[in-house]
Amino acid sequence: MPTVSSVPSVMDQQPDLKASPRFQSFLEEHLDHEMLRFTTAGSVDDGKSTLIGRMLHDTKSVYEDQLAAIQKSRVNRAATGMDFSLLTDGLKAEREQGITIDVAYRYFSTKKRKFIIADTPGHEQYTRNMATGASTADVAIVLIDANAFAKHGGLLPQSRRHTFIASLLQIPHVVAAVNKMDLVGYGEAAFEKIKTEYLAMAEHLGLKSIRVIPVSALAGDNIVNASTNMPWYSGPTLLEYLETVPVAKSMSGAPLRFPVQLVLRPNASFRGFAGQVASGVLHEGDTVLSLPSRQQTRVKSIVTFDGNIKSAINPMSVAVELEDEIDLSRGDMLVRPDELPHGVQHFEAKVVWMHEQPLTVGKTYLAKHTTRTVRAKVKAIRYRIDVNTFDHVPAQQMEMNDIAEVEFETSLPLFFDTYNENRLTGSMILIEPLSNATVGAAMIDKALEKATGSYELPSFIHLPGRAALAQDVGERLLQLGERVVMLEDEYIPVTGFVAAIRAAQLAGAIAISAAESISEANMQAIRRFIAEESLCFPANLKEDDDEASSQVFHQFGEQQ
Repeated sequence: MPTVSSVPSVMDQQPDLKASPRFQSFLEEHLDHEMLRFTTAGSVDDGKSTLIGRMLHDTKSVYEDQLAAIQKSRVNRAATGMDFSLLTDGLKAEREQGITIDVAYRYFSTKKRKFIIADTPGHEQYTRNMATGASTADVAIVLIDANAFAKHGGLLPQSRRHTFIASLLQIPHVVAAVNKMDLVGYGEAAFEKIKTEYLAMAEHLGLKSIRVIPVSALAGDNIVNASTNMPWYSGPTLLEYLETVPVAKSMSGAPLRFPVQLVLRPNASFRGFAGQVASGVLHEGDTVLSLPSRQQTRVKSIVTFDGNIKSAINPMSVAVELEDEIDLSRGDMLVRPDELPHGVQHFEAKVVWMHEQPLTVGKTYLAKHTTRTVRAKVKAIRYRIDVNTFDHVPAQQMEMNDIAEVEFETSLPLFFDTYNENRLTGSMILIEPLSNATVGAAMIDKALEKATGSYELPSFIHLPGRAALAQDVGERLLQLGERVVMLEDEYIPVTGFVAAIRAAQLAGAIAISAAESISEANMQAIRRFIAEESLCFPANLKEDDDEASSQVFHQFGEQQ
């Protein structure tokens, strides 16, 4: 019998897995390709999924078994041939309804570039998904149905809304793919009318890089191969445009921003701070400042899975070891001492609202900004933007899919750049604290030294003998989102007056009384737990309650 040592091992029986020179060359060629992220947008039935399916098919990026499964599918909305939308609409509900619901990501490559596609929904109900899918895109493809344009007499609201969101997100390049040209007889006049209206809107929105391309996703015109049906068009096909459009510039030239995600402490000899470089370049030996503690130190080493490196740029994820033991934790940020971001609690931002429950003034949400999560109170809605006319209109609340300029006040300072300066540190999401649902996306426009029209509100307001005025002041405070306790209540006995004020203070509410007088003993007790600047005893009030109410709020402002 053969001995154990004489039996060939499993490893000895394995074939030589070393890559052939040809395959190795193929890998190296594709690894060096630039990556372009693009998203599709537009109204329902504009043909977004069909366009992507056609592009994948014509670039030979679809496996044979996928094609076979689609050809056998019982769902086929194409009048003739293959329904290319089935290549991207993966949810059962999407195939049954013939619409895109969720964001579908697809990957393919050509000899010139690698691509990541985000196929986003066109239905108004799922506009929030479009904003999500477009947030990291280099190019936005907005599809326009040429046939629907002719019937509607202009651009559809969702085409305008999605273009506006693309401008808000500051996607570097936007291409309008005028689809279904086959349904308008491939007419140049029809295309030029759409092009003129779209370019006028794009100019109004301040979009810089715009291209308009006539296509037919179903027939394959100008998707990958040039169309023979539109000899009047001499520009690039959609794929040619995507292969040659400049990729977004690196953020390495921007100020250093390193939000700390996690403190690593594997043993007593190492303490590192893990995170992703949001912008700028981090070098070993750099002097850095921690926020919010404002402690200064130097970078001792930059650690990665593959070993230490001398420098890191966006979007690298690294662990930073510092020379000094400083107070630094998740949500803090490392910056250069001479390149500070804004660090304030009051700011304005454009918000895309994504939830069925409206955003209302006075409500508090959780704001997640980089790795920092704080409470954010809605102080005011400056205006809502009409997506059809782009006019600024007054608003008391935001409904789902509304876009508005909103003023926030946070519980702790946020360290940010404006969205115009830095897309990563200038954006945040809003979370409903009870359900933990993501309810909004925000792009920060500017920092405010103090909330506009805000007041340093007192803990106790005494308006002797003015019950109607006390009620009016209480209602105005409630409209601002404040909590209010009216002390003239049958369930609050005279002996519990001071205790009720203390309970209101602990609950974060403002106590209001219209009692004719307060005893000296009670006032001494109140002053033991409420500072003098938080007591409000308005004097010389006018007889008219409306005028007197304005006087009270004016005095709030004088106390700042």
